[in-house]
Amino acid sequence: MQTAMIAPAVQQLYEYFSGGTTRSIAWRKQQLNNLQQMIDDSEQAIFEALREDLGKAEQESWLSEVGYLQTDIRHSLRHLSKWSSPRKVSTPVVAQPGKSYLQPEPLGTVLIIGAWNYPFQLLLAPLVAAISAGNCAVLKPSELAPATSKLLATLLPRYLDSKAFLVVQGAVEETTELLRQPFDHILYTGGEAVGKIVMRAAAEHLTPVTLELGGKSPCIVAGDCDLDVAAARIVWSKWMNAGQTCVAPDYILTEKGFSGPLMSALQKQLTAFYGTDPATSPDYGRIINQRHFQRLQECLSDQRVSFGGQTNPAERYMAPTLVLDPPLKSKLMQEEIFGPILPVISLEKIDDAIPFINNRPKPLALYLYTENQAFEQQVLTRTSAGSVCINDGMMFMANPQLPFGGVGNSGMGRYHGQWGFDTFSHLKAVMKRSNWFDINWRYPPFSAAKLKKLKWVS
Repeated sequence: MQTAMIAPAVQQLYEYFSGGTTRSIAWRKQQLNNLQQMIDDSEQAIFEALREDLGKAEQESWLSEVGYLQTDIRHSLRHLSKWSSPRKVSTPVVAQPGKSYLQPEPLGTVLIIGAWNYPFQLLLAPLVAAISAGNCAVLKPSELAPATSKLLATLLPRYLDSKAFLVVQGAVEETTELLRQPFDHILYTGGEAVGKIVMRAAAEHLTPVTLELGGKSPCIVAGDCDLDVAAARIVWSKWMNAGQTCVAPDYILTEKGFSGPLMSALQKQLTAFYGTDPATSPDYGRIINQRHFQRLQECLSDQRVSFGGQTNPAERYMAPTLVLDPPLKSKLMQEEIFGPILPVISLEKIDDAIPFINNRPKPLALYLYTENQAFEQQVLTRTSAGSVCINDGMMFMANPQLPFGGVGNSGMGRYHGQWGFDTFSHLKAVMKRSNWFDINWRYPPFSAAKLKKLKWVS
């Protein structure tokens, strides 16, 4: 879409929302069912696009993108009527007789900016929430995943109400023009630097934002954990999508006496999952583009690799890589890795993990492998993270009853399930009073007696 056409196209969405069509619960459910049908009809095409963009295996694509969205849609359809109903709250004595409640209403026209690492899920999961809440939406897929972006731009207008939803392909120029528009909410998934740009642009219109960013998510592995299970779950969560996951463990913290067995267990699981040569594994992905590939190579340039490290620039292939005790001031430990490299940091004692984490920006996720409940409680109460998963990696994302979002530099706001519905809704406060009884103590002329009565009922 040409940038000159963006403002008029967005204006048409505003006008369609004003007509009230999207407020209908029946309309919302129909759009969600249509989206579900689109996914069912196009599953193979989606797999092919994700394979082209990221080298994703079909099963991984189903697990992290297609199947995830199908579950999300079913959950929203099941609960939509309840979410959109008035939510009763108590009414104080001074306002009796009367009733009070929160009435969810759609915000209006929203902007959803997706990310390239899960280009299908991270664009459409927020859309599920926006539809459920009754909004119109502009969708900006990532230009760094061109096959998926093109597919979405083709499919969505075929299945959804084209008067309510608009897909805008393009790069910086198109995104900049979109950010000039006065949306009612913006949800952005991506990096911190662009997140700041989005927030600055939103401030011009006092537009609320949800920023799903990232950061260096720590993984604490205590010596009392089930090592084989922990290693399998760490490898699964770290090297899914070749490490290009915002909630993937970015580095491991363990105690010195346990780093050797842990490294051996991780190597064993990597070989079990991807073979002795992951370059030939159909289940192992590729780096999104040459720029990110070069960035990852630079992260390794000054490191002593303990395992892996092989690369093929022509294929954007980087092997699963382990680095033991890298310098803490190196690029590898100062920036979010977002790739298939996992540093393992040896601490004098496992309790030192808490100040190590607290001396750094708040992460999007924190992982803890331990059987020690006292230590578990210490980590939970003395650290801050968007989400915590104990004795597994990333599985909290599979529960639509849990919100997903960051804290501090890792983001603001949250979605998934009802949390997403509420993000794209205004919970309007409503009080309805009865006319049959009126407390006149609040009316002038005031007196000491009236004040005494008001204090008594308040």
